[in-house]
Amino acid sequence: MSTALPPEPEFGAALPIQADADVLRFLALRRSASAKTLAAPGPSADQLHDMLRIAARAPDHGKLFPWRFVILEGAAKDAFVARLEAIAAARTDGDKLAAALFKIRTPPLSVVVISRVTPGKIPPWEQELSAGAVCQNLLLAAQATGFGANWITDWYAYDADVDALLGLADNERVSGYVHIGAASEAPQERVRPDLESIVTRWTAT
Repeated sequence: MSTALPPEPEFGAALPIQADADVLRFLALRRSASAKTLAAPGPSADQLHDMLRIAARAPDHGKLFPWRFVILEGAAKDAFVARLEAIAAARTDGDKLAAALFKIRTPPLSVVVISRVTPGKIPPWEQELSAGAVCQNLLLAAQATGFGANWITDWYAYDADVDALLGLADNERVSGYVHIGAASEAPQERVRPDLESIVTRWTAT
């Protein structure tokens, strides 16, 4: 499973817009894989590097790069999950919190996408949207490489103790955990919106 990416373009290089029916078909059939179906092997170091390179090509007003990645893998991932279990055990709803951890425990690799807001002329909302686009790009890159992937948050994306465990600064928050692995079963299609119910055309009155 090799991505065989072209070299990174030089700054200022022309990148012509070209139609690509294969990409459209891929996007039309994109589907997240359930985290519980993601098994080893995960991506190689080279494959993960390529996925992150693609993820980082998200729209970014102001060129602030308002995001970063934390990789959870191998023994370090096991230790991270153990710390989550300890945090859950100290809570009154610990059993419920612990039960949700299968989503992060099962996949061989998880990428934590951290949104990082820089004060200035670019609105925080736009910077946070950019981090969301990074998550989506990462999902697409993982699937295009042949892996299943799932972007989720869950309680540990909104917990102050977990933020401290990840070393988040005051201007940072978790945009999501993107879990990646070999899909042990094909994901099934889910309900999609009726476009007629969500699309309108503005007209002058």
